[in-house]
Amino acid sequence: MRYQLLGRSGLRVSELCLGTMTFGKEWGWGADKHESFKIFETFAREGGNFIDTANRYTEGSSEKFVGEFIETDRDHWVLATKFTLKDRNDDLNFAGNHRKNMFRSVTSSLKRLNTEYIDLLWVHMWDNTTPAEEVMRGLDDLVSRGIVHYVGISDTPAWVVSQANTIADFRGWSAFAAIQFEYSLLQRTPERDLIPMAKALDLAVTPWGAIGGGALTGKYLRGEKGRVPENSIRRNEHSSIIAQTVVEVADELGVTPAQVAINWTRHRNQVMIPIIGASKEHQMLDSLGCLNFSLPEEAINKLNAVSQIELGFPHEFLKSDGVKEEAFGGLYEKLDNHRV
Repeated sequence: MRYQLLGRSGLRVSELCLGTMTFGKEWGWGADKHESFKIFETFAREGGNFIDTANRYTEGSSEKFVGEFIETDRDHWVLATKFTLKDRNDDLNFAGNHRKNMFRSVTSSLKRLNTEYIDLLWVHMWDNTTPAEEVMRGLDDLVSRGIVHYVGISDTPAWVVSQANTIADFRGWSAFAAIQFEYSLLQRTPERDLIPMAKALDLAVTPWGAIGGGALTGKYLRGEKGRVPENSIRRNEHSSIIAQTVVEVADELGVTPAQVAINWTRHRNQVMIPIIGASKEHQMLDSLGCLNFSLPEEAINKLNAVSQIELGFPHEFLKSDGVKEEAFGGLYEKLDNHRV
């Protein structure tokens, strides 16, 4: 395992992050405590130090398991958890990004995790009601008190993240160091705005869903059962073609499809730290195998071609040769080091 800096911070994190949404069986799937510990141990043995959970994962069991697993060497681990999602039904203030729920949720997470601090606190998703100023000031207060060390944001539009970090920068508050969103060969829409924004703002990206809920392992091509519904974005005619290409590339390289899919997300000229999860130890071992090789350029091009998306307006418009020539009169051809 190699390590990277978490975005604009000096925090060192492993190049893969252990996702623990599968720790606990309260949702009708996942791993029991014994199997969860084996998954955790396997990740730790390979040098991983970055672990991700959330207040709502398996109704709190994930945080409880993680807290027990890291207790003997707490300071070694970079522990990330999230707030936003409700953890009490029929109570409006037990959900959302507002200050009351933020502090209440963090207090509850600290108890379940049995720790005095959280290394990285994620805003789980944007609630479209709480002002950005309130969110960023609340997060900065948590950092100032030493309860949280760094802050990040998940599943939020690029313009909101840009606005929030600009506010934080101008007011001297703690800004987001990382962003989390779904990204895979089956979900490339973040390439339109989220990924370029992350690079511009020096945010580490921790993509989830790199294997498309298992679809990119080829399991559905083999007729196996799983949790991904048919005719969804992860399981339709187009996604089957992509999955088949992943399988073909894996066969050519002598690796597994999951390893190819994970490595594809890592091949970017910026910090990309995929979140890998498992409900069985052998699945974690398989995912960790992605560290043993790099995808050759030919394979990357093949995967890019089969999963290509349209960037849409204004990206397609601005990069067209006609617009460049009409608007800028050959400017780009005359510049040696332009970035277009």
